Amino acid sequence: MIIRQAIFAGSSQNVSGKPSTALPEFAFIGRSNVGKSSLINSLCSQKGLAHTSSTPGKTQLVNHFLINGQWYLVDLPGYGYAKMGKAGRKKLEDIISDYILNSKEMVLLFVLLDSRHDLQRIDLDFMIELGNEGIPFAIIYTKCDKNGVNVVNDQIRRNNEKMLEYWEELPPVFKSSSETGLGSDEILGYIENILKTV
Repeated sequence: MIIRQAIFAGSSQNVSGKPSTALPEFAFIGRSNVGKSSLINSLCSQKGLAHTSSTPGKTQLVNHFLINGQWYLVDLPGYGYAKMGKAGRKKLEDIISDYILNSKEMVLLFVLLDSRHDLQRIDLDFMIELGNEGIPFAIIYTKCDKNGVNVVNDQIRRNNEKMLEYWEELPPVFKSSSETGLGSDEILGYIENILKTV
């Protein structure tokens, strides 16, 4: 798949505020500062599409982008931003939960993990909850250009082994880099294949 057009279609705090045109949705989420906005911009080949910042917690709404007039790419707020106040964290958690549990158009949720670090408990708990709720998801490891190939592969292998302590098999797993474009073709190809079935 080639993304020829990506248009901002609106922001919302709950599913009732989503764009009125119902189309398949592919959502992206991860811990704050995991590189989500950079990856979205890379996938769409538009540097300024999703707002990027070195300050975690910048995305605080559900942002819909209309892709090729056929489906929505959904940029969700990051979870687990410790420096935000308790009330602010609760508000973001409610926004995320409302979308994930109630958006009938969401086909798949991509959970982003930083390829440089061990699997965080908050990531594991989040994915376990997705499994409990029957939410279909895939995993994207970000920032795979930051370390050598062998270091990245070893880290991913350790993280995957940790997840296999909880599941019999892993969901689809992708490696990515917003700097080099690694993984973009695979991720978009996966979305394209799913779109053929919905």
